[in-house]
Order: sequence, then structure tokens, then C-alpha cells
Amino acid sequence: MIGGERVLAIIPARGGSKGLPGKNIMPLAGRPLIAWTIEAALACPEIDRLILSSDDEVIMATARQFGCEVPFVRPSHLATDTASAVEVVLHALDQLPERYEWLVLLQPTSPLRLATDISACLVRCRAGRFPSCVTVMPAAKSPFWSYFLGADQRMTPVLEREQLPAVRQQLPAVYTLNGAVYVAGCDWFRVHRTFVGPESCGQVMPAERSVDIDTALDFKLAELLLLQGGAPACL
Repeated sequence: MIGGERVLAIIPARGGSKGLPGKNIMPLAGRPLIAWTIEAALACPEIDRLILSSDDEVIMATARQFGCEVPFVRPSHLATDTASAVEVVLHALDQLPERYEWLVLLQPTSPLRLATDISACLVRCRAGRFPSCVTVMPAAKSPFWSYFLGADQRMTPVLEREQLPAVRQQLPAVYTLNGAVYVAGCDWFRVHRTFVGPESCGQVMPAERSVDIDTALDFKLAELLLLQGGAPACL
């Protein structure tokens, strides 16, 4: 709870991943991938209830083992490659009779996120009166130095040279979504059906906690970071 308002956290984890089959329960540094997200959420003091949205019995059993509630089974039409996160979240909200003021979406593919990252997003929303907040990371490469390639492979700069600063150090800082934490007011989300709008804010996370697992290489990187630095403290 934050400021007297209740907070619901949802972990979406379908069973049909094609990029890295079975990734949500693959062992990562000694525990299933999804367990890292469950433990961070359970350690976040602002979260009142943590639930899983899944269609997969093994994922559901694993989530229960680590303390996550599984109040329903996600229908098959919301567990396809084309089903959107918005549809999954709205379905989850509709399954619960209780009312919550804040929604937190935590993808299991971000195992390095901490409870403090989740708390920071909720606090920023509440303190700054933002309707939503998402975690971001500094962009690895500035898009200001990017190019389009035509059909003949001819290069065209995204920005004309006269629009660029004289030296690279003068380029403005640029950030990208890292997929770790999405927070929104429940009523606002139902109306706007997104976590990112003109009034949204960003919460910066360092690159070393921003690994988003989509491929086998991402998985190896996350495991390397965990094993070299030790399991991240929840707080």
C-alpha cells in the first residue's frame, strides 16, 4: 500500500515462448527464472497482492512453490504470440473482485530488478502525481548517430548533420525501456490501455540490472552477472 492506496502486482508468464522455450522456469543461478521476480515482488513493502497470469501448469506450480498466488488460469486466446500485454492485464484485473488503485506489471524476464526498483516507481508516481512510471536504462548507443539504409544500401542519417552538436559529448542523454517495472493507476490504465503516455515518467535503472532475457545469450549474461556479483539482495 502507498498513501493509503492498494497495490496489485501481476507477473505474466505464458508457456509458449518460442525464442527461448521454457525460459520462465529455466534454472538461473540455482533457481527458476520466475523465482527471481517473485522474490523481488514479495520483498517490496508497497505491494499488497502478488498474482501470476499463466496458461501453463508447470509455471503455475513453480510460482506457487515460491509464494506467488495463482487465482486463475489465463485463457488460451490470451497466451498466443499475438496477445498483447494490455489484454493480459485487463483480463487479470477483471478476474479479481477487490479494487486496487495501483497496478505493477513485472515480467519474469528481468531477474536482476530489485524490490527497491519497484518501490521507486511507485513512490515517484505518488510523489509526482504521475499516472504511470516505467523503468528505463541509458541507451547503449545514441540514436542521434544512427542511419537509415535504403533498398540500395545507401546511408541516410536519422538527423541531418546541421542538427547535431559539434562534439559527441554535447548530445542529450537518451534512455530506452528496459522492461523491468511498469506501474500505472488502475483507472488510468483501463482508459488509456498503456503504461506509457504523454504524462508518464521514467525511473532510471543501471545497465547491469537491466538485462531483459529474450535469447540464450541474454540468459547467459544474466547468469554471469548473478554468479559474479552474487544473488542480488531484495532490498
